Amino acid sequence: MTEPEGALLVVSAHAGDFVWRAAGAIALAAERGQRAKVLCLTYGERGESARAWREGKSLEQIKAQRREEAENAAAALGAEIEFLDAGDYPLRQTDELVDRIVRVYREVDPTVVLTHPLTDPYNGDHPAAARMALEARVLAQAIGYPAPGEPLGAPPVFFFEPHQPEMCDFKPQVLLDITSVFERKRRAMECLPAQQHMWDYYTDLAKRRGVQLKRNAGPNLGLPHDTRAEAYMRLYPQVTRELS
Repeated sequence: MTEPEGALLVVSAHAGDFVWRAAGAIALAAERGQRAKVLCLTYGERGESARAWREGKSLEQIKAQRREEAENAAAALGAEIEFLDAGDYPLRQTDELVDRIVRVYREVDPTVVLTHPLTDPYNGDHPAAARMALEARVLAQAIGYPAPGEPLGAPPVFFFEPHQPEMCDFKPQVLLDITSVFERKRRAMECLPAQQHMWDYYTDLAKRRGVQLKRNAGPNLGLPHDTRAEAYMRLYPQVTRELS
């Protein structure tokens, strides 16, 4: 058997973001036998761990907890995970951090990249992560950039859905059918008790996007009644020889 082509790289600002927003895409890639790599720039230790702070845990305890939760979620999806521990609230761009992301690009050589949209008035860490993910992608393409590995091609970039899409200029241009792996996504979400309030929100969102997927898929496709979906925006143009 030949190895499946391509790899998926997900650049996530915090340890939980990839689960809520892209777990279905990750699980589908893993089920196809593709490499799926999640890069968490931070643990979400300051801004997305309120419950742990109220329990009196220290910063290092919270980091360890969030790391373990994210590792368990990635394992449930069949993905690798790496943490850069760059510090959240605020997450700040530095040349060193961008270089570390470039090196991950070169090592993974992704055929698809998922990350946050470039606008989010509620959480500045999310667009900061997106800007660094995009800059690193361009640098990883440059033959003269001093990082190990071969220069990248031009992997398409998809923005996953933010928590409040209307406020983030997000339009669901791509609807991904995740029905077959939704239970894996739910199990991954349940690996994150620090943000338990998000479990039902993203379950309900998957149902709503599933309804929209069926509405846009045309008649007589035999889609199940309980179709689940994730929404994405594509940044760069699609290159094709056939419109479909």
